[in-house]
Amino acid sequence: MKKYTLITNPFIVPTTDGKVIKEHFGIPTTGDTEISIAHMVAPPGWSEPFQTPEFDEFTFIIKGKKQFIIEDEIVILEAGQSIKIEKHTRVQYSNPFETACEYLAICTPAFSPDHVNREDS
Repeated sequence: MKKYTLITNPFIVPTTDGKVIKEHFGIPTTGDTEISIAHMVAPPGWSEPFQTPEFDEFTFIIKGKKQFIIEDEIVILEAGQSIKIEKHTRVQYSNPFETACEYLAICTPAFSPDHVNREDS
């Protein structure tokens, strides 16, 4: 029995906002409910509504910049920087910049649309 899981074809999450989401580990790919790991590219001008997720989210920026509004504080991350946002924290993610933002997102427990708690935009 193998003691590793190799992902060569991540699950491509369907989106309508131009964001590319390739989930390597998580519920749709491996059935894992404890962790999800996704490679993402947010296009310039992209944003999501505020949300209060039921999971911790770690973000590592590979290229570009990403803006976070955490409660009432604006935080901007650049390539090489990372952040952990604790579950039950109100947050809004966006890329108001002129270039795409490439990053990794890791959620514990795993990301689930049922646990994001997005606000109406």
